[in-house]
Order: sequence, then structure tokens, then C-alpha cells
Amino acid sequence: MLEPASSSSGGAALLVALLLIPLVGAIVVAFLRDNDRLAKQVALGFSLVEFVVMVISWISYDPSGARMQQAFSVDWIPALGVHLSFGIDGIALVMIAALALLVPVVIGAGWTDKLPADRSSGAYLSLILLQQAITMGAFAATDVFVFYVLFEVMLIPMYFLIGQYGGPRRQYAAVKFFLYSFLGGMIMLASAIGAYVQAADTLGEGTFDWATLVQVVSDAPLTNQIWIFLGFFLAFAVKAPLVPLHTWLPDAAAEAPIGVSVILIGVLDKVGTFGFLRYLLPMTPEASKTLAPLVLVMGVAGVIYGALLATGQRDMKRFVAYVSVAHFGFIALGIFAFSAQSETGAVSYMLNHSISTGMLILVIGMVVARGGSSLIADYGGLAKITPALAGVFLVAGLASLSLPGTNSFISEFLVLIGSYGNEPVYTVIATVGMIFAALYILWLYQRVFHGPVRGNALVDVAGGPGTAVAPEVGARKAILDLSGREKLVLAPLLVLVVGIGFYPKPVLDVITPTVDATLQSVGISDGGN
Repeated sequence: MLEPASSSSGGAALLVALLLIPLVGAIVVAFLRDNDRLAKQVALGFSLVEFVVMVISWISYDPSGARMQQAFSVDWIPALGVHLSFGIDGIALVMIAALALLVPVVIGAGWTDKLPADRSSGAYLSLILLQQAITMGAFAATDVFVFYVLFEVMLIPMYFLIGQYGGPRRQYAAVKFFLYSFLGGMIMLASAIGAYVQAADTLGEGTFDWATLVQVVSDAPLTNQIWIFLGFFLAFAVKAPLVPLHTWLPDAAAEAPIGVSVILIGVLDKVGTFGFLRYLLPMTPEASKTLAPLVLVMGVAGVIYGALLATGQRDMKRFVAYVSVAHFGFIALGIFAFSAQSETGAVSYMLNHSISTGMLILVIGMVVARGGSSLIADYGGLAKITPALAGVFLVAGLASLSLPGTNSFISEFLVLIGSYGNEPVYTVIATVGMIFAALYILWLYQRVFHGPVRGNALVDVAGGPGTAVAPEVGARKAILDLSGREKLVLAPLLVLVVGIGFYPKPVLDVITPTVDATLQSVGISDGGN
């Protein structure tokens, strides 16, 4: 049975603030389109306030308390039993924390970025803050209909961020992203209605309340559960994304601005894996166990496929997209292996992927900003010119391949050791992906930062280190190492990579009780065996 939500006025006020601060910030910044500098300052200010409120919310969260905390509910559509209901558990909290951390980092990292001539920083940053507000709401929603609405609405700011501020093929990438996710969401709506009807048949009155649906749908016949499972699963598998529903991600990542890619890959995609844990497992436990082999095949296929495609990429931004496909395969394996260790690893993987991949995307963006190209072949020997950038790039890469001592190691280790007992074959196959990870990360680093200095990093010997020649025009162009602002932006991510790597306990303490509650709802209470 689910514990009742904790709804103290202080806790509820924190969650209300988390949802409203970026929304108010988006509105304010939208009116500053004619003053780019002020728009940046105000947007950064709102994002930092949001981060502080998140820290307070984290400190206030009691891992040993009720499943849903800091909760509140307001009537919205009484005739349908729909309420604006929100609350956070340990899984939602770590994703809200990741988003609250990455938004100010993205704003700071893009402080000097050049936007298209007809676009303003105010409009761009307003969309970033709006995206943050909607995504926060999706993680905190405890009404299934409200979650569906936010799941679809979050596509709108991301569509404009890619379509208006992205690369040459931005319109194609934005439309593809939107259509894939929108179609998945519409199918999810059918399953949400099915759950509503199931509640009406059982209780005499339909509802979209998450806690009630967990109790009602989990007792429904297996056939009903399977149909409800499939609708939700398709939407979440597109968002995650799992192979073969992943094809929108490389295009979106390649065309989106660097900061937008950080939010898209670092957090927005996690709504899919979050949905597995929040909705599929508790609401449809028997269907989840019955169809687990399907998800495991997709997850393990993603691990191998993503690794192989990453190894063959020529574009650094598409490289990160395929690396993420492989990582999401590990997360799916951990969730559907149904062990306490594997699911704890999967949830921590969601957070740690946000941190390490977010840092990797940012340093790739810094390389691209200096060289003017995202093609790997256009670089070589950058470590001779930008040693600090090379060092941070290496740390981000090592975290992405889960080197011991970095934050991702404990997550991948828990997924593999927890999955092996229940799913040894899938686990062994997925382990091969770790070998490819070492190859593709180190291969990328070697190509860009070591070897002879060449291409867009060609040094003019007369000018000395830090001065480069664009060979096609013979003009000198300064290629400088990390600036003070860039170091400040990367510092918190670097600290978390190392800090969580050596001391993951604070994160695991928050995650573990929610994972245990999720497994109990699936009928597993002995560690997953």
C-alpha cells in the first residue's frame, strides 16, 4: 500500500516555488527582448534562485518519510476528477535537482554566444526558463492527466529552441522531434483514458489520481494491464529514447544549440525513464514483468547499437547523442531487471548521466566555439593550445565511460551487479558496451586533443601557443584556453563528478527508499530475487 502524501504547508510552499520561479522568470525575461544584457542577468538571477530553493527542498526532504512529500493539490476539472496535484519522491527529487543545476550552468556557458541576427537573448532565455518550469511540473505531477498535459506541452518550447536557434537543418530536426514525441503522447493519452475507465468500473467513479490508479489498475486483469502498459511505454520509449524509436535524437542534438542539447539530453529525455518508474511499474506490475523481455532486448540493443554508432561518428554532437542512446539502454536494463541494486543504479544513472554528459556537451561546445566546426576531422593537437580545456574534456569523457572514481561508476556498477542475478544473459551482453565506451571516448579525445596540430587548430608557430591560422584563408585567429567564466561554469559539474564518484551516499540515501517502494508495488520485496 502507498503511504499518504506529506503535505505540510512549508513543504508545499517549497514545491510551489520550484514550479513558479522559472515560470515567472520566463514571463519577465520575455519582456526584455530589447536589452540582451539585462535579459541574461535577470534569467541567470531567476535560475540561481531556483537552484537555492531546490537545495532547501533537498535538505527538507525526509527519505524515511512518506512516498510523496511537499505535496499540494488544487481542483482543476472536477467533472473529470482532475486536480493540479504535485509532490516529489526520491526519484523526482534527483531529476529536479539535475534540472535546477543545469539551467544556470547553461545560461552562464552561453553568455557570449552569438544568436541569429533576428533573434534576441530575451526570447531564447525565456524559452529556456519556460522549458524548465514545464519539465519541473512533469517530474512533480501526481495526477496522470496533468502529467500527460505537461508531457505534451514541454514539446513546444523545445521545438522553438531547436527550430529557431539551431543549425542549418534545424527545422527538419525540430519537426521530427515534435512529431515523434507528440504521437507517443497521444497514444499515452489513450492508455490514461483506459486507466480512468478501469477506475470507474472498479470504484464507480473515474479518477486520474496517481495513487488511486496504482491501487486500482495494479489489480486489473493482465490483458487490461498490458494495453495500458503499451500506451505509456511507447510514449516513454520515444522520449527516453530506446532503439528503434531513437532516430529523432541524433538530428535534434546535432542541430540544437549547445545549451539546448544539455537540457534535452541531460534532463528532458529522462522524463521517459522516469515514466517507467513512476507509472509503468506501480500501475501495471504484472504487465511490466510479462513484457520485461521486450524492454530488455530494446535496452541491450541500444547499448551495443549506440556504442557502435558512436564509434563511427564524424560529428561530435551526434557522437554524444549515440553515447546517450547506449547509456539509456543501461538505465532500461537496470529498471526492468527488477532488483533493488539495479533500480537504484538506474535512478542514480539518470542523475549522473545528466551531470557527466552535460559537462561533455558543454566542453564540446567550447571546442566548437573555438574551431568553428563540430567535425572531429577538423581538429588535432588542441591540448598543446588549450591544456585546461583538454583536461576538463578528459574528465568528462572518463565520467561518461564510468571510470572508477567518477560519478557514473557507482551507477553502472549497481546496474550490472544488480541485473546479473535476475538477467545474466542481458547483463553480459550489455557489459560489452563498456568495452566500446572506452574505445569511443578515448578515440575522440585522442583525435581532437593529441597528435599533430592540424585543421582548425593549426598553430602559427610565429604567433606561439594560443594563436591559430585558418588555413583556408591564411588569417590568424586566436584559440584561447578556458576563460575565467568558463572555468566557473564547469566547476560545479567537475566537483559533482568527483564528489559523487568518491561519496555517493547522499544521493543513494534519497533514492533507495523510493526504489524499495516501487519494487514493493511490483510485488518484489526481497532485493529482486
